[in-house]
Amino acid sequence: MPNYIKSAAPKPHARPLSTSVPAIVKGVIDDIRSNGDAAVRQYSEKFDKWSPVSFKLSEEEIKDIISRVPEQTIKDIKEVQENVRKFAIAQRKSISDIEIEIQPGVHLGHKNLPISSVGAYIPGGRYPLLASAHMTILTAKTAGVSYVVGCTPPILGEIPSSTVAAMYLAGADEIFILGGVQAVAAMAIGTETMRKVDFIAGPGNAFVAEAKKQMFGDIGIDLFAGPTEVLIVADEAADPFTIATDLLSQAEHGPDTPAVLITTSEDIGRKTIEIVDTLLTRLPTAELAGESWRTFGEVAIVGDLTEAYALADEYSSEHVQILTKRPREALEKMRNYGALFLGEKTCVSFGDKVIGTNHVLPTRKAARYTGGLWVGKFLKTVTYQEVTSQEASGRLGKLCGRAARAENFEGHARSGDLRDHLATGSEYEWIK
Repeated sequence: MPNYIKSAAPKPHARPLSTSVPAIVKGVIDDIRSNGDAAVRQYSEKFDKWSPVSFKLSEEEIKDIISRVPEQTIKDIKEVQENVRKFAIAQRKSISDIEIEIQPGVHLGHKNLPISSVGAYIPGGRYPLLASAHMTILTAKTAGVSYVVGCTPPILGEIPSSTVAAMYLAGADEIFILGGVQAVAAMAIGTETMRKVDFIAGPGNAFVAEAKKQMFGDIGIDLFAGPTEVLIVADEAADPFTIATDLLSQAEHGPDTPAVLITTSEDIGRKTIEIVDTLLTRLPTAELAGESWRTFGEVAIVGDLTEAYALADEYSSEHVQILTKRPREALEKMRNYGALFLGEKTCVSFGDKVIGTNHVLPTRKAARYTGGLWVGKFLKTVTYQEVTSQEASGRLGKLCGRAARAENFEGHARSGDLRDHLATGSEYEWIK
């Protein structure tokens, strides 16, 4: 059993707002469904104090915005996007169409077809998360999606120019400065000026997540996302300063980020706690990171790495960082995680910002049953079948007749009987 030398605080009572989020979101969606652009504008004014002549950026506006982005930022965006593109292309090449002949004259196959249209939500809020443009828009385009619209909110009444640059360079076909529930609903439903999409990807706050949840079914979505999570597995050789730094790097995402250390060394665990407390006196984002650490931070001491990996699998965390002598051992020992980060030279921030793997990942233990966003999420695997042999058609017809009547599906049975009749000339009472 693990020994917790720091435990998460008792779960706070739900804030009054949390119980009203679904109702608020439903009201916005219903209004936009009925009133289109007029409702979108109303909620943009209400929630973001944003009501431009057009939410959609023209080509001229995009070029003007990008011209004001520092040259180094543009170079960095292009370099990061090239990393993302290379990995996404390799993933796409790993997905193959197939066709087999399961018996003479019976051909079965599947094809991987890109979704026709995708909406990408690029969050704003506290930070301009321009990296989300790479992960959603660029990945969809690499999958072969023909139309991708990107939506991102204004930040303090201003257009986030670096985010717009990232969206444009990622290949967005249209860019809207529009955020929140109104953006998700407009993309999912379609309005006079916003084309309806088939799928929406991208992280967001509780309202955005709820909007995606409520629209699921009308459109596809990538994941039901929650707050960012980080978990570090460390042995006695790990550096507590590195552990503390990396825990806080994720805790600054917001006030509700679980930041967990599982270690085989009590000394490492206690030193990490001390260093975290020291770093929080200097970190510019300490207000957010500190709240996450105080409320959701945990440090568990275990007997050995086998126990550490088993406990980490129970957490099923979004980001799992392995700081041990043999980090690749986790590839064999662990099953439940959004993404693994192996060794001291690798950090979760690389995955968030630059390395090329996708940072839209499962949270709230969803890693038990799904991975994160990738090229495959933007593809539909569809099957087809063809029977080219009359003999095979007759044989399957007889089998179908028997199988369908065992389930009392007479119509199905007769469809099979007909193929038997066409192949063999056999007679049935229902055939006239």
